[in-house]
Amino acid sequence: MFGNLGTGEIILIILAILILFGAKKIPELAQGIGKGMKEFKKALKDVEDEVKTTDKPSSSEKK
Repeated sequence: MFGNLGTGEIILIILAILILFGAKKIPELAQGIGKGMKEFKKALKDVEDEVKTTDKPSSSEKK
């Protein structure tokens, strides 16, 4: 997930995030990201379901 980042770099990034946003804002940010990901996955699933249903030929098209 983090590629070539080591433990020290990850800790440094976490500390920078804490300094920039503060400890009180981080749970709100994480919650917002989680909700966004959930909505994205739901929309993706809806599109996949729609594509699957439109790819199937209807009974009137079969010969």
